[in-house]
Amino acid sequence: MVIVAIIIKLEGGFSILKTRRPGLHFLRGAMLVFANMFFFLGLASMPFAETVALFFTAPLFICMMSQPVLGEKVALSRWLVILLGLVGVIIMLRPGTEVLRLTSLLPIVAAFSYAAMQMMTRKLGMQEKAGTLTFYIQLAFIVISSIVGLSIGDGLLNLGDNPTMDFLLRAWIWPSVEDFKLLALCGLMVSFGGYLLSQAYRLGQASIVAPFEYSSMPFALLVGYYFWGDWPDWVSFAGSSLIIFSGLLIVYLENRANRKKPIRPAQIDY
Repeated sequence: MVIVAIIIKLEGGFSILKTRRPGLHFLRGAMLVFANMFFFLGLASMPFAETVALFFTAPLFICMMSQPVLGEKVALSRWLVILLGLVGVIIMLRPGTEVLRLTSLLPIVAAFSYAAMQMMTRKLGMQEKAGTLTFYIQLAFIVISSIVGLSIGDGLLNLGDNPTMDFLLRAWIWPSVEDFKLLALCGLMVSFGGYLLSQAYRLGQASIVAPFEYSSMPFALLVGYYFWGDWPDWVSFAGSSLIIFSGLLIVYLENRANRKKPIRPAQIDY
């Protein structure tokens, strides 16, 4: 919040926090809270790279929702590419085998929540600045997390028989000094990353911006392997490759379509 306050000051001062749509801001923040929660729950029982790969269905959901929600035209070729990405998801879920786990759906639910959040980013971004969007998301995190902590943070609901539920319901503890350092580093990255993402979705078409988030997949593979020795098997690798390929193909199709359009000068409020 300290970093967000600095960004707000640079963007015009705290007067930019005045909004006519506080409810939509809070709903947007809630969607990101749910996206984080389901993603972390997936991490509790799945390899890091596989969780990230399944979360990368978010750009597919964004493309699917951009037409009914934002009125952005989605060509037939993009629908076919989205189907290709969903085939990759099915491969990774492995229906009909013992490998299929309900926990595999958690990153997909996270992706859908994240996609819904970015739809609201585009809606609000037509009238609000990126600093405003970032501030209300952080505020929603504080409010919702406080409610959750006061409700179930004592750990009494934790039965300890499932790693996912144990991660969700275990008793809250006071972080150690080392944990505080990691949390501070996370806060730093989330502040700048959240601001840049808000700015990107505010200024650009959601269906074009979303696939660029695939650039984090190579880092996910390296981080998962370095810290936990996780490396996807060939089935997971094939499925995640299809998901990523579909996203990059959408970028290519959009760039080709935009080259055919006449260039018009536009005034953008940065």
